[in-house]
Amino acid sequence: MVPSVCNRIGMDKSVFFGTLREIAKEKGVDVSSLVEKVKAAMLIVVRKECPLAQSVAIEIDEGAEKFDIEIEKVVVSEVLDTSNEISIEDAEKISKHVKIGSIVKVKLDPKKVGRIAAQGAKQIIRQGIRAIERDKTYLELKKKEGAILTAIVRQSHNQAGFVAIEVDGVDVFLPKSEQLSGQTLCEGDEIKVYISEVLSTEKGPKIMISRTSLDFIEKLFDLEIPEIADSTVKIMAIAREAGFRTKVAVVSNDPNVDPVGTCIGQRGMRINKIIETLGNEKIDVIKYDEDKSEFIKLALLPAQVDEVIITDEVQKECEVLVPTDQVSLAIGHKGQNVRLVAKLTGFKINIKMPENK
Repeated sequence: MVPSVCNRIGMDKSVFFGTLREIAKEKGVDVSSLVEKVKAAMLIVVRKECPLAQSVAIEIDEGAEKFDIEIEKVVVSEVLDTSNEISIEDAEKISKHVKIGSIVKVKLDPKKVGRIAAQGAKQIIRQGIRAIERDKTYLELKKKEGAILTAIVRQSHNQAGFVAIEVDGVDVFLPKSEQLSGQTLCEGDEIKVYISEVLSTEKGPKIMISRTSLDFIEKLFDLEIPEIADSTVKIMAIAREAGFRTKVAVVSNDPNVDPVGTCIGQRGMRINKIIETLGNEKIDVIKYDEDKSEFIKLALLPAQVDEVIITDEVQKECEVLVPTDQVSLAIGHKGQNVRLVAKLTGFKINIKMPENK
């Protein structure tokens, strides 16, 4: 396609603009963006044709099918620099209102303009179409920042722990740090990923994805629980150890709506969908309470707590009195439960038995 189009672009302006529209339609890009790329390419050609010209302007009007290349020159009595100066006699042929020191825009010869336009267009066709397509893909993906998309695993773990996946037709590497601990991904698996950021690079759009972020959890709740999507129920805090356990604190803006029950759903249907997406990661949904002592007590569930004593409001430290038979449950496997509660509430938690108070 490229050679034939290149051969067709010449001095005929209608062919020039018609071909640009044809390319824009075929590639699914905006004509104006293609014109800007052609202008940039033409400027490079002009610099080669007129290397000493200091000020060059290229105007392309796709609607009127016009293009001009102008070089600004200073009006002088004696021309010493033909690239940037023009005599008063020649300047008066362009405008009668000039004087020594005026700036005059001199249009290049139409034949030269046609040749430059053709070379510029050929250059953009040969070298720039992929860049335009990359820009288009980038803009489409940029709109999906903060969204959850379905990805397909193309290649399982390599030596560095990366997994090659495809997201919206773009090949992406899922870093080990963004994978769920303990989950093995195999070729052909479909997984949900969170689009945290989309960057524009010379090689094309770069998608930053995650399965471990707190934003991923928040977005999953938003997708699966209508009451969160419409703000009836609000997520107040999230603490997570990806692949193992997550705690989510929620509150209801409607006194008739139970925030915890709403998130769990009938027979756990809602929360189970989220758990399945996360590779069976455990999720605790907790009712948020503005009373910090009560909030900490609720966050430590399923452990039963006798009392929470805030020992330092400024440093955010507290003592939690727990029955002897509940200590291990409150602390959790390898300290996970109490660690997550600390992250969720922002308090340093000191577990104590009543007799050790």
